[in-house]
Amino acid sequence: MVAEKDAAPEPASKVAFASFNLPKPIMKAIDAAGFEHCTDIQAQTLPHTLLGKDCIGKAQTGTGKTAAFLLSVLTDLLENPLPKQYNGEPRALVLAPTRELAQQIAADANQLTKFAKLNVVTVVGGMDFEKQKQQLIGNKVDLLVATPGRLIDFVQRRNVYLDQVEVLVIDEADRMLDMGFIPDLRQIVRATPRKEVRQTLMFSATFTEQVMRLARSWTQEPVTVEIEPTMKTSDRVEQHVYLTSNDDKFQILKNLLESEEIERAMVFANRRDLVRQLTEDLKRAGIDCAMLSGEVSQDKRVKVLNRFKSGQVKVMVATDVAGRGIHVDGVSHVVNYTLPEDAEDYVHRIGRTGRAGAKGLSVSFACEDDSFLIPDLEKYLGKKIELERPPEELLARKS
Repeated sequence: MVAEKDAAPEPASKVAFASFNLPKPIMKAIDAAGFEHCTDIQAQTLPHTLLGKDCIGKAQTGTGKTAAFLLSVLTDLLENPLPKQYNGEPRALVLAPTRELAQQIAADANQLTKFAKLNVVTVVGGMDFEKQKQQLIGNKVDLLVATPGRLIDFVQRRNVYLDQVEVLVIDEADRMLDMGFIPDLRQIVRATPRKEVRQTLMFSATFTEQVMRLARSWTQEPVTVEIEPTMKTSDRVEQHVYLTSNDDKFQILKNLLESEEIERAMVFANRRDLVRQLTEDLKRAGIDCAMLSGEVSQDKRVKVLNRFKSGQVKVMVATDVAGRGIHVDGVSHVVNYTLPEDAEDYVHRIGRTGRAGAKGLSVSFACEDDSFLIPDLEKYLGKKIELERPPEELLARKS
């Protein structure tokens, strides 16, 4: 979405999209989506990126960074049409670390180009290779959104050529590092025009020394923009952390999910095998649920997400693969069956609820296995976590 309406904070100073003199088809799409003002990351980056300057942006998910770079990319494509364009030669390239994030970026791009004649193509691993190949070689590609591994496959097969890329966007650079994608990124960047010729935009939630080293080698006199979230967690989310035993966790979860107030719930666990076991146990207990983790094939993951988004299934059990970059409206409850090992993932998990102005509820279980993670979580959140005893009605074993 244009301003990631369901997650982005109110801008500190209101800057209207109309003040940037964006192309009419883009403004029409922004108006149709009901947006008027930029978020802070958009207001601070667009004055520079629309002029063609490189940019390094520090921004969390939910700040509106996707639209910040898409508006600039799409404006460049519309205002500088090529006299001749060849199939399989994208003019702009956005790289994302995960399939889900790449698909979300492409969906946002399609929303912004609904009144423009621009072709957005997505290539990600785990999906139909031949179908993606036909989209590349059978069409003129304006914007290509890709995960690194699958893109390299197509480059090596000469189905796509990156020597005409005018704008390169690297999103969530810190996660690219964590996931071991830097060698792939180096190969991809080498295949694009040199940095003096292309525009490069890099976004990262954290500015580690390694991220900055990469940014310095891939950008040319970049503008640096840092957006610190005003608060780590939304005040629209009521948070509870229950001190419990391993033996009681499942009963509490089952009772919670059987409550009438559940509209749509996401249950997070740290490991794939635990997600699988939890899904099977919940189904045996009569709770309709679906599983989303890295071991689920991409085609099935898309179907599961669509069922969840449409309300056909009310409970999604997931690893952190679903914690970032996926926007699902109407999630009323988030349950951390296990506390995340990375404090930042706690924020991403509970950020799945309390969106679009609605209230949300998050429940986390702290037991003997993971309660040692609480001090780091408190340090990251900057506040004390009140540990509670679970309500008796959630502990009750129903016959």
